[in-house]
Amino acid sequence: MSSENARPDPVVIRAEDVGKCYHMYERPQDRLKQALFRWRRQYFREFWAVRHVSFEVRRGEAVGIVGRNGSGKSTLLQMIAGTLAPSEGSVSVAGRIAALLELGSGFNYEFTGRENVYLNAAILGLSPREIDERFDAIASFADIGSFIDQPVKTYSSGMMVRLAFAVQVQVEPDVLIVDEALAVGDALFQKRCFQRLEDLRSTGVTLLFVSHDQESVRTLTSRAILLHEGRVRAAGPSGEVILDYRRLLHEAETAWGRNQVANRPALAKSAKPVVPAEPLRSARMSFGTCDAEVIGVRVCDASGRPASVFKPGEELRIRLECVVHKRMQHLNFGIRIRNKQGVKMYSWGTLNQDISIWSGRQSGEVTWDRWFEAGERVTVELSAPCTLGSNFYEVQAHVSEERDRFYRDQNMLHWIDEAAFFQVVIHQDDYFFGGAIDLQMRASLLHPGAVPA
Repeated sequence: MSSENARPDPVVIRAEDVGKCYHMYERPQDRLKQALFRWRRQYFREFWAVRHVSFEVRRGEAVGIVGRNGSGKSTLLQMIAGTLAPSEGSVSVAGRIAALLELGSGFNYEFTGRENVYLNAAILGLSPREIDERFDAIASFADIGSFIDQPVKTYSSGMMVRLAFAVQVQVEPDVLIVDEALAVGDALFQKRCFQRLEDLRSTGVTLLFVSHDQESVRTLTSRAILLHEGRVRAAGPSGEVILDYRRLLHEAETAWGRNQVANRPALAKSAKPVVPAEPLRSARMSFGTCDAEVIGVRVCDASGRPASVFKPGEELRIRLECVVHKRMQHLNFGIRIRNKQGVKMYSWGTLNQDISIWSGRQSGEVTWDRWFEAGERVTVELSAPCTLGSNFYEVQAHVSEERDRFYRDQNMLHWIDEAAFFQVVIHQDDYFFGGAIDLQMRASLLHPGAVPA
């Protein structure tokens, strides 16, 4: 094939067996010994922050990277951005990279915001004329007012990330890397950032996005990678990887809890073993301690019959069938509803109702106070008028132990993704609204004489 007709490689980021090793010294003098006697003896131990990581990202893709603190996410991004050299393997990136790796990275704290804009944009390859042409757009997006001419050392963390992000997204990069930095911005700025990221994606910009915000990763990216102890633990569609990530967090929390019990002999003797049980779906779709389980989920209509299609205003009932394997209290039976784009539309459980009862907003029996016996089967029906927009919806179900009355100390007993599905349809000639939910608005024409003074 001739060079004129050759298509550009669709892979813009390629990592092949990448690893980063650090030398850990027990004592300061060991560094000197290593320098003097490195051919005779090793005075350090190896710590691999990243090891055997391989993946590819295609042009225009948005890929999330998740993992616990210390899993190697930032180290991997630094190697991709070129600010850190790998100890083994290789990383190649095609095109211009813009990276927002940490708060204030690349800023000179003694320079003003304006001076740092020109400095950073020049580092990214823009000429002075190009920076002049884009400066107003950068300042407008950052929206920090007169502080643009004040030293960066006087900035708050939010102002600093505003300016840094504004510079990175205005240089029209081929690859944009964002590492948790947006978490310090306010809600309005984050909304503006996500809109800008979507705009960049639509023009073919490749996005690598690291965040502990699972909802952002699920909705902003189509594919994700889960790192654990420096290695790839899972990779695939973002929704599946986020579930793996939540399972990993649950495992860590369970291990911590067991360690706490083991350090208290009296509690360790009284602790009851977990009763194993078959999950409702495959193990990939669920996780939990299984002290209690969701064994069935049904979506029903107002008459209690199974249903899969609803119109706005119709009664929506979700019925959970659960079994409790040991005597327990403080249980919460709940659901989460997502649309087909993966956006969480609603989450609710019996504890939400209990909170309303405690506050006096409604009356009824408090589920949280009730004791459930070992082997007891429980049926919980959650009902509401359907106010969702036209879409296809997934129901996630769970039963959890809430050791605090206001969701501040949760032990997940059983969680299931894709427990049930339903669809909402709207007939435009009957009842119509646009958007994700029905606010059930009403319109009134106010005549001049009826308008209050």
